[in-house]
Amino acid sequence: MKEFIKPIKPKLRLEFLSEEDVHRIHEAALTVMQEAGVRFPSPEALDILQAHGCEVDWETEVVKIPPSVVEKAMKTAPSSYTMAARDPAKDFVLDGEHCYLSTDGYGSEVYDLDSGRKRLSTKRDIYDSARLADRLEAIAFYYGPMISAEDVDPSVRPLHELHAALLGTSKHVQTETIISGKMAEYCVELASMVVGGKNKLRERPIFSVMQCTMDPLEHDRGALEASLVAARYGIPTGFMPVPMSCTTAPATMAGNLVVTLVDVLSALVLLQLAEPGAPVFFAAAPATIDLRTGTHAGGSPEDCIMGGAFSQICDYYDIPVSIGIMATGSKLPDWQAAVDNVMSTLAAVLACPDMLTGAGILAGSRVLSYQQVIMDCEIYSIVKKTVEGIEVNDETLAVSVIQKVGPGGNYLAERHTLRHLGDLWQATVVDRTAYNEWEAAERAGAYEKATEMARDILTNHQPEPLEEGLIEEMDRLIRSVQEEVSKASR
Repeated sequence: MKEFIKPIKPKLRLEFLSEEDVHRIHEAALTVMQEAGVRFPSPEALDILQAHGCEVDWETEVVKIPPSVVEKAMKTAPSSYTMAARDPAKDFVLDGEHCYLSTDGYGSEVYDLDSGRKRLSTKRDIYDSARLADRLEAIAFYYGPMISAEDVDPSVRPLHELHAALLGTSKHVQTETIISGKMAEYCVELASMVVGGKNKLRERPIFSVMQCTMDPLEHDRGALEASLVAARYGIPTGFMPVPMSCTTAPATMAGNLVVTLVDVLSALVLLQLAEPGAPVFFAAAPATIDLRTGTHAGGSPEDCIMGGAFSQICDYYDIPVSIGIMATGSKLPDWQAAVDNVMSTLAAVLACPDMLTGAGILAGSRVLSYQQVIMDCEIYSIVKKTVEGIEVNDETLAVSVIQKVGPGGNYLAERHTLRHLGDLWQATVVDRTAYNEWEAAERAGAYEKATEMARDILTNHQPEPLEEGLIEEMDRLIRSVQEEVSKASR
């Protein structure tokens, strides 16, 4: 695997559900889709679903989807495909065997790296966070964008955000802010400029689309129509439900998983009916409520279990899956953030989802912390080493060197030791210095090291540049769209 992308290939696996459990959840989801139905508030979506044998109530916009339609539609979805990058050397394949980490999104505030104070996020922050992701080996693709461009016109914000991300990284970009069919067309045009045309974009989709569902059992019109555009151009597309137990999902974890599955599966069925063979993926971040505050209990044990369980459920369909991890509820990069993010990452990876979303956001995916991005990459590397297990072969058993060193000897100077020094996990920001060295360094710990590392990357790292003249061409497109949207709103 390329040196600038380090996926996890888990050797250790954990089954959160039995085969019977998975089958029962699948059957329960089919029952809900056929009998209760799902709301699709889009005439385009309703037309497609009705044409394929679904029962459509045009007044309520609720669609009842027969199991036969679900089964037929999902058979056309590809089980594996490439997530292309602006730099082809940074492509990666969703193959069901590797886990790839992304950043998190979509916050609206950022802890300023210089002042340490919280402020509204800007388009520049998208560019900077993309540059950070571009440099970090643990990050395979840039998701979000991590924060919103609060300093631009909201009517064209998604285009600005994709623009900043494509400038900031030559890795794959996944966006969750393209929520209208028209804006999707604009974003396709922008990305087409980078790769040399829409046909080239179909061959090498350098961005993918994530949408959120309207839990429970409901979709958003703009998200549906934007996704239909993406599917038409061969751009990988997924939907991420975030049903919260006790509010938008039943209190039980099994019931939450049924709602989660219905919400995402119904959307993917639509896309396959519209564009058979379009690259799609499951996504989910099933959640629980904090009974004391009524807020999302990010990092709870239930979150960890349901994330791993849903990844296992998706294996039933043999379609790539993205699982929401990390997203700690902590307001600072502290002990709570570490506990939340270690547990959610480990639980998810043990079920081997294709994509892990995402590093770097605090306060339940609201506030970007550049330091947390670095620290979450450290967590990822710890989990990676843990789940890759122990390799046993003649070389690793080391019988000959054990015999050579003999009783009471030392292995430090042995060639076998030198060959395998790189096998040992090494900390980047975790502090393991002696106490007196730590005091001499003014008690600097992981946070201070992460701050220094983030500042160094943002000062010195520049992504692979675009071709000469392309930036000006992209700027002209954005100005043209801005003028078009302004005229339409008058």
